[in-house]
Parts: sequence; C-alpha cells; structure tokens
Amino acid sequence: MHDTSPLINTDAPALQAAGDAAGMLWTIGHSTRTWEAFVALLGAHRIEALVDVRRFPGSRRYPWFAGDTMAQALDAASVRYLWLPALGGRRKAQPGSPNGAWRNAAFQGYADHMTSADFGAGLEQATAMARERRTALMCAEALWWQCHRRLIADLLLHRRWQVLHILGETAVQPHQLNADARPVGRDLIYPPRQVGLFSAE
Repeated sequence: MHDTSPLINTDAPALQAAGDAAGMLWTIGHSTRTWEAFVALLGAHRIEALVDVRRFPGSRRYPWFAGDTMAQALDAASVRYLWLPALGGRRKAQPGSPNGAWRNAAFQGYADHMTSADFGAGLEQATAMARERRTALMCAEALWWQCHRRLIADLLLHRRWQVLHILGETAVQPHQLNADARPVGRDLIYPPRQVGLFSAE
C-alpha cells in the first residue's frame, strides 16, 4: 500500500446524497498556519466544533495550537473544542495484526487501535458532537492522506457518514474508501493483498 498519496476504491459507492448518510464531518490539519488564518479557515467552512485527534496536543513551534490555548481561543471565536486522546495517533502494531496492507507501521498500528474499546468510545463522542453541530476533526498534518485522519475517515464512511477534507477556504475533498479496506461488521481491516495463486512464497 502506498503511504504518501490516497488509494481510492473506485468500486465503493460514494455517499453523495445527504439522505443516504448518517451525518457529515470535516477534517482539517492546522499545519504551519497562523492562528488568524486557521480561524478564518474554520469560519469559511462554518465549523462550529473542533475535535482534536492529536494524542499529544502541544506544539513548541506553533504554541497557539497547544490544546489549552486553543480551547480558550476557540471559545472566544464561538467554536467548541473537544480533545479526544482516544482518537490520537502514534499507536504500535499488535502481534498478529490483520492490517498488513499498510507498509507504514504507524498507520498499521492505528488500524489495529481502531478496533479497541477506547477508540470506539472516542469515535462515539466525536459523532455525537457532529450530530449537534458542524464539526471538524483536527490533527497537525496539512495533507489528510499523510495523517491518521484518513483511517478515521474510512471508518466513518463505512458507517455511512460523509467526510470532507478541508484543503483551503474554498476547497474540500470528499473522502472515498481506501482500496484495501475490508468490512468486518461495523469495523474495517486492511488485510495484506493476496499474491497470485501459483506464485512462489
């Protein structure tokens, strides 16, 4: 599986009609933006709540993106802030992981984490917020396909949510399911791709 650009499952049905979806969520990466530019970006997409999916919500280089600082500043901008460490990245792959399609160990570890009770509870909090107000999931990386937001978005799409990745003030990208994702009930796994039937091991 390539880890630097999205693999799109063009055979998966896109959830375009609002009536077909459980709800809608946005994702965003704060990147190197100034605070003013970041708040303007939220405003451009009318975001009313921000769910922080960083496991460790701090930034020495960009201190305005530290969790406590953000919470206060977003409150002043009438945006609700919720940090959900259960949705944070930096997870280790588990022995016997079913997610061998990921070459990136961090993504494989996160895919393993997504079947945990902690993750499930965190995602329920995020979707509960999204049912009440226009909500974005936030991490640091600007490009969603270089961030664990891509895996969260896969699972949300599988559960019939629409997900839009914010790229700029007038640009969003609808999420489509990763080509290697396979449903297991309400969850997803990313099993290794099968080699040819008669190929050498």
